[in-house]
Amino acid sequence: MLTASFPATVFGTNCYVIAPGQGEECVIVDPGIGVVETLRDAIAELRLRPAAVLLTHGHVDHVYSVTPVCGGAVGAYIHSEDRYRLTDPLSSLGPELIAMFEQQFGKAPTWTEPSDVVEIRDRETLHLAGMTFEVRHTPGHTEGSVLFGIDEIPDGLPPESEVTSTQLTGDTLFAGSIGRTDLPGGDGAAMTRSLRDVVLTLPDTALVLPGHGPGSTMARERAINPYLQNL
Repeated sequence: MLTASFPATVFGTNCYVIAPGQGEECVIVDPGIGVVETLRDAIAELRLRPAAVLLTHGHVDHVYSVTPVCGGAVGAYIHSEDRYRLTDPLSSLGPELIAMFEQQFGKAPTWTEPSDVVEIRDRETLHLAGMTFEVRHTPGHTEGSVLFGIDEIPDGLPPESEVTSTQLTGDTLFAGSIGRTDLPGGDGAAMTRSLRDVVLTLPDTALVLPGHGPGSTMARERAINPYLQNL
């Protein structure tokens, strides 16, 4: 599985490009703030054709570039409980963040809702770009946070890695941490249930590709992540 990733300009949100190989259709995960040019260069270099955009949740730092990436012809997939966030994700930005945006980009942030939004649900199977993704609903960080699982692994991993599948965990699970639950729509009790009933059921051989920071494995997170202990 061809996998490219890079952090967004603001908040360092990980944007992922996943495809069966060069010259194929691809899926883009969480196109955040300031990623459009880098994303277009990566797609052109690898001769890829976007087939869908998967959104792990509806926070602006994960969805800001979804409309220019989709361009009207590519669907944006988001859980039904976070669908409302695509109406105006900029409403969550305070004046300090607006000012930071203007200073960095020289203009105020604007938003246009994607024209093709596909609402997804727990345990749904998505067949996109010749690949199969399983949706797992993990409320806690937001009401509609999800994991996207695929029974393939990125090319180039060393044999000793022993991973056999990949989980795109958004802001539900990070390397050594989890997403915060004190923002609007967050719920600490729901996060605990998601970690216990979904995350901890993932196999040790799952590669974890989170919404921020470095990747990990479920074996490592089960062993060292303090938020997974005693659940």
